[in-house]
Amino acid sequence: MTASRDLTPKETVAELDRYIVGQEKAKRAVAIALRNRTRRLKLPPEMAEEVAPKNIIMIGPTGVGKTEIARRLARLANSPFIKVEASKYTEVGYVGRDVESMVRDLADQAVEIERGEQAEAVRQRARAGVEERLLQILLPGSGAGPAEEPGADDPFLRSREKLRQQLREGLLEDRPIEIEVRQEAPGLRLFGVPGMEEMDAGLRESLQGLFGSRTRRRRVSVREARDLLQREEEEKLIDLDEVKRLALQRVAESGIIFIDEIDKIAGRESAHGPDVSRQGVQRDLLPLVEGTTVSTKHGLVRTDHILFIASGAFHVSKPSDLIPELQGRFPIRVELQPLGAGEFVRILTEPRNALVSQYRALLLTEGIELVFTDDAVQAIAELAAEVNERTENIGARRLHTVMEKLLDVLSFDAPDMMERRVVIDAAYVRRMLAEIVKDHDLSRYIL
Repeated sequence: MTASRDLTPKETVAELDRYIVGQEKAKRAVAIALRNRTRRLKLPPEMAEEVAPKNIIMIGPTGVGKTEIARRLARLANSPFIKVEASKYTEVGYVGRDVESMVRDLADQAVEIERGEQAEAVRQRARAGVEERLLQILLPGSGAGPAEEPGADDPFLRSREKLRQQLREGLLEDRPIEIEVRQEAPGLRLFGVPGMEEMDAGLRESLQGLFGSRTRRRRVSVREARDLLQREEEEKLIDLDEVKRLALQRVAESGIIFIDEIDKIAGRESAHGPDVSRQGVQRDLLPLVEGTTVSTKHGLVRTDHILFIASGAFHVSKPSDLIPELQGRFPIRVELQPLGAGEFVRILTEPRNALVSQYRALLLTEGIELVFTDDAVQAIAELAAEVNERTENIGARRLHTVMEKLLDVLSFDAPDMMERRVVIDAAYVRRMLAEIVKDHDLSRYIL
């Protein structure tokens, strides 16, 4: 398992600042939670086992950075990460996904991460194997390896080494050849059956074991064959049992599950009694957060030290409406602040790959230099904030809708434009968006 960077809380916050504007309290909370994981791994095993993760509830409206903070944290920590929506799960006994499926999904992702890292480690050896297979196809009977010294008078070996040199120089990339490629056994999908998410993959593996891998001949270029054979050679060199073992260890020690819309299952008891499905999901979720063992197709996963980060707007309900046992498993609560015009200006320009930079790069592919003046950025931010106030507040996501509408004509006409440099100033912004912003009914539909 590749170790994550041993970041201090200050370093973690600084890294998050490169992508996310504001929300210092939330960044601080996740930075401490990440550092506590590192600290736990340095404790004696008997004490480390007792140290539970400090799970977090983020409270704030949509579009203020809750998901992005969790996602960026996982990347910094090199951790398996999934985002799930609490409202998509149902109580055991009802039709729908059971809560344990989130752990199975996390295990699947961890296996893919681990497989990718091991493939990277064996890539050079796999390339050598691909080269030998291509030589065998291009010059049948050429079974000698690169370590053999070709005889000075052996024309066959001289031809083989000449082909090897041409392969390495890329001179044969477009030559058509025939190769054998493996075909996966078909799977059987069971739709709508609770708790049967693993059956599809299990049946596929059983069928493949029963009938073996089938192959078929394909006519492709050397370039295409190189990619297809590279994957096969990497698979030969990767120890899948070791991949699964390390992946499950990674899930158990550093997995992060982000549960969005947890407020949707935090309904209060009413005159008609508690909503059994909502409270049922909470009670099903409780063992995962407390620590249990979940069976996945890759093996057993313990959830004791998975970090759970929950989030919700909590407009109607509040965290205290969750069942007491679940509240106790989320000891850290941070409130994220709504975003206004000032934050929007920073979001448009400051983060790495900021929105303005993205649009400039997109139009540069058409040969058009797009220039945003400072007053244009300010006008975009103010208009986005105004629309958020007058309609549904969707936070920074409003910037995407405003930018798309602002550049709609330019994006459409770009391939045919003669003008190579376009300046977007405040006057251009007002001209393109003023009528929509003024018309309250129209802005509800367009912005």
